[in-house]
Amino acid sequence: MSEKDLLSVSDLSSEDIHRLISSAVDLKAQGWSSVLSGKILALIFEKPSLRTRVSFEVAMRQLGGECIYLSPAEVGLGTRETVSDVARVLGRYVDAIVARTFSHQTLEVLASYSGVSVINALSDLEHPCQALADLLTIYEKKGELGGLTLAFIGDGNNVANSLLLAASLVGMNFRIASPAGYAIQDKILQLAKGYAAESGAEIICVEEPRSAASGADVIYTDVWTSMGQEAEAEVRRRAFAGYQVNAELLSLAREDVIFMHPLPAHRGEEVAEGILDSPPSVVFDQAENRMHLQKALLVDILGGLDIPLPGYR
Repeated sequence: MSEKDLLSVSDLSSEDIHRLISSAVDLKAQGWSSVLSGKILALIFEKPSLRTRVSFEVAMRQLGGECIYLSPAEVGLGTRETVSDVARVLGRYVDAIVARTFSHQTLEVLASYSGVSVINALSDLEHPCQALADLLTIYEKKGELGGLTLAFIGDGNNVANSLLLAASLVGMNFRIASPAGYAIQDKILQLAKGYAAESGAEIICVEEPRSAASGADVIYTDVWTSMGQEAEAEVRRRAFAGYQVNAELLSLAREDVIFMHPLPAHRGEEVAEGILDSPPSVVFDQAENRMHLQKALLVDILGGLDIPLPGYR
């Protein structure tokens, strides 16, 4: 994957995902290194973030590299300067760009004009770094990926899109329960079905949360109203009434089910009070693993994987 962009999970193969998880496991055990000494990473954020900014900055520093954070006010993508001009300038300064944008098209323009690798740190279409870190967390907790069943309860949003693609690539069954009008978009679904036909994964889209949760190994949810959708908040609350992950829903899953959420969470809304802090919850392991998986990604893109891997299967 050296000198390649990561705009979508579909930029990866099953083998790429397995290799990144192997590397992340190894780097997590290794701690600090100097493998990316002399490398500089630019972070361009149109949206604020806790986990994404800190995990990328700490990851780069633990690998011996440097980070430059560029806020919306400093850059003004598409307003103060065109996206293509920003890309061409930054490509002469830094070794890679991590971008968190409202529009996926902005990422595509950055990738087209920068001349350096561009990593999607969240767009309206996908959140690949989150999905890859989620697979790392599931692998750590379950010891495998293929054949497991993940049930996503809620909006067919950017997180769900990337999770569906990642699961179908590695042979993990994916079920999603969403109210009418909030399902996974068809082009993502059709792409995932193609991957699933090769990996043996099963994809099920339903409206009934209990049906999706029954017998699942992983229960996953996300906020009902994402950043930029605040005007829709009340409409969405009504549409998603009945889609809360609570103790009753978890009881329908396997006895050793794990609960996942990418955070930030609205406690008492998409997830009942107490669930985030209950034994099945691995949400803070998820948050930590953003850093470890992104370290693996940065090493792969900027340094080449020349560290011994632990033999992930």
